[in-house]
Amino acid sequence: MTDHLGVLALTRRTHEMRVLAALRRLGPSSRSQLAEATRLSRTTLSEIVADLVGRGAVVVTDTDAAQRRGSGRPAALLALDPGSAQFLGVDFGHRRAALAIADSSHEIVAQAEVAYDEGSGWAERATMAVALARRLADEHHLHFGALQGMAAGVTGRSRVAAEPVVARVLAEAFGVDVTVDNNVRYAGLAEASERGHRFSHAIYLHLSDGVGGAVVVDGRLHQGADRVAGEFGHVVVDPDGDLCRCGKRGCLETVAGIEALAEASPAQLHRAAAAVGTVLGAAVMILNPDLIVVGGRVPAERPEVLALIEAAVHEGTAGSAGSRPEVRAARCGPFAGARGSLIAAIHESPLLAGYDGTVFPTSPRETTRKATG
Repeated sequence: MTDHLGVLALTRRTHEMRVLAALRRLGPSSRSQLAEATRLSRTTLSEIVADLVGRGAVVVTDTDAAQRRGSGRPAALLALDPGSAQFLGVDFGHRRAALAIADSSHEIVAQAEVAYDEGSGWAERATMAVALARRLADEHHLHFGALQGMAAGVTGRSRVAAEPVVARVLAEAFGVDVTVDNNVRYAGLAEASERGHRFSHAIYLHLSDGVGGAVVVDGRLHQGADRVAGEFGHVVVDPDGDLCRCGKRGCLETVAGIEALAEASPAQLHRAAAAVGTVLGAAVMILNPDLIVVGGRVPAERPEVLALIEAAVHEGTAGSAGSRPEVRAARCGPFAGARGSLIAAIHESPLLAGYDGTVFPTSPRETTRKATG
């Protein structure tokens, strides 16, 4: 019985997405036009449209009287509600959550962040993100009655513990399935997507409280066997170095993380850049990327480190047969993780072909009441 209800809910959700996609593509449309575009029966379409109107995803904007020829009752024209928040993306960092909201046209309509104590629990962090989302909805006159998807990124070191808690709190608050993955991978997704159709092979390195990254291979976000691809921070660069939180000594994170470089001297910065260049140089020789993006607090607070890293990478790959990759600073700013989460929620990127982030399904939501944030 439960499986049967799940199939029905999935089918209905699929029908909703077809109708919404048709309205995005066609603009204001009559029910007849939508039936033709979606290939749904009139009865099914009528039920789906009534539900979407009731939840505020779709509004009646006008009639087709001006377009009609001959007699007959004018048909209502339906359109996407510009006040409908349809996708949510959240980046849960060590000290703050960044959130972005997209509308039915997949445009970001609001974004903000909220700080929390690094020792706070994941339920508390998720609850603060829910409050932030509702405040943004009030400020921007949005509602969540037609929310279609939500994704959240959490820090890699606590992913196993954080994922189910974050997903539960968000799902209970908004009544949608929640996809949870590593927040740095989402940031890398945003940076690679920002490059548009030109991406094919790329590395994203995130130098911040922790050191992590993301890898794009053949135009796809590469996750690895256990979804931990891109853990550049735990490559050993000094076997006799400081103890890392992972248990090894001299990991890149102990040399190039924000704690090591916040007040580093020029000499220390050069040593850290050389260590980064060693790790990225090896990755370049293995993966042959055409782009390396460096983001996070370290390049934001110490921008001179980028040129040092670029020089170290080129030195480490000198003599290789392949071309040197472009090395540049991240462009998406502090909301990169939230924007990458949105891309995953919308699932509209060639980078996500075959993507299998952990999806935490929720029970079917009520569909007769319009939520107002």
